[in-house]
Amino acid sequence: MLLRPSSVLGLLAVCETLAVLAQDRPTEAFDRATLVARAAELAKHEHVLPPRPEGEDGERLTFDQYRRIRYTAASIWTGEGRTFTLDLAYPGFIFEVPVNINLVVGKTARRVLFKNDLFEYGATAPDFANVQHAGYSGFRVRAPMEGSDNPEEFLVFQGASYFRALARGQLYGLAARGLAVRTARPEGEEFPVFTDFWIERPPEQAEQIVIHSLLQSESVVGAYTFRAEPGDETQIDVDVALFPRAELTAFGIAPLTSMFLFDASNHARFDDYRNAVHDSDGLQIVNGRGERLWRPLANPRTLQVSAFLDDGPRGFGLVQRKREFDDYEDAEASYDRRPSAWVEPTAGWGAGHVELVEIPSDNEINDNVVAYWQPREPIPAGGSAEFSYRLRFTVEPLDASLARAVATRVGQAPNNDDQRSFVIDFKGAGEVPDDLELDVSSSGGEISSPRGQVVPQTGVYRVTFELDPQRENIVELRMTLHSNDKPWSETWLYRWSR
Repeated sequence: MLLRPSSVLGLLAVCETLAVLAQDRPTEAFDRATLVARAAELAKHEHVLPPRPEGEDGERLTFDQYRRIRYTAASIWTGEGRTFTLDLAYPGFIFEVPVNINLVVGKTARRVLFKNDLFEYGATAPDFANVQHAGYSGFRVRAPMEGSDNPEEFLVFQGASYFRALARGQLYGLAARGLAVRTARPEGEEFPVFTDFWIERPPEQAEQIVIHSLLQSESVVGAYTFRAEPGDETQIDVDVALFPRAELTAFGIAPLTSMFLFDASNHARFDDYRNAVHDSDGLQIVNGRGERLWRPLANPRTLQVSAFLDDGPRGFGLVQRKREFDDYEDAEASYDRRPSAWVEPTAGWGAGHVELVEIPSDNEINDNVVAYWQPREPIPAGGSAEFSYRLRFTVEPLDASLARAVATRVGQAPNNDDQRSFVIDFKGAGEVPDDLELDVSSSGGEISSPRGQVVPQTGVYRVTFELDPQRENIVELRMTLHSNDKPWSETWLYRWSR
């Protein structure tokens, strides 16, 4: 193959960069079995994290300083004819734990040592260009998405055990995490950290990239393997082995973290020109019985924790259903392009519950929603447990065989200050049948006047009813639409709270 002069110069620059990365790097034999054994051994010892990155005299980077730092070296694997390339992330600011990054070729791993000259720092942070760090804060993965030859970022690991991914045409929104520990518990949440990564060099023209990671915290050590494949729907297969240092009781598998500020159900609380502000608008569950559940998200006035008991769940996720610009009227944030995330167990998870945590928030910069799977049985100290699942970043994870709740509106009932009016729109599943029946129930208070009709202007089937909560502070609502003694819609759930 002949190369143009510009291509040759670019390739030489890449080789020089990789040579810098390779200098004096320690090597080690590596495979998943080695990682699992290392995690099991570390769990026998006290938890110790690397020192936090600091500047001179312990000075920390500000947000403005950090955002001006750019990775300016050629991406790792650029010019090798590989589908995937990597960019390294600078440590500091809120990314306080140095991360060891290793590149794996065959079964040999080689450490990527920290180099200041891989970054451009900007005029506001010149002193930090001379600070020596123990590692990076994470990395970004690029690959050509369908219909384009240009590498696009679709996956980033950075901060504690957080990672984000995109499908084609999407913008970053909700995040996934490696593990949740004591979320919303009175004793305080523990945040495990991905301290080490081993990234396999993908074969030429590979469709997926394989990433291994070591997770550590005071309570647990974990061995993780991610197999990520980008596209119209980006899929990440995850294998997890956990080794608790202390008994794990309150912990979450496949946690998802998102933001919900307001929509039509609580818009009156926010003086905002936009119609809605959220990265996700509902929790979707397909339980072990095959029932589809939809729980619209809320921004409550007090912390709310909901548990959805199950045995052998088929899937759950935080979903962004509203997909039109008019749903938000936000030309900058583009919430209509945020991904949904769907978790599908690929091995039996047994009994437990999907847990939803909703935290009060008055600002869209705060992630205030968390969802994860909580196994019923704790993992004892010195024991172990394995979990496998597929994580899909997509638009709509489920088919339209059942009608979906596409809008939930709540307001004061006409002529009655003590009651609340609910308006729920359903769409999908073909024509609305003549024998459609409404099944509406509540855990307390009193429901009155449930009725339904097709809205001619939109074609949705609209259900309305009133709730008198009476003396209840929290009321759980449930509704399903049936036709011919079978579900015509998913099951709509809602928690009303004062």
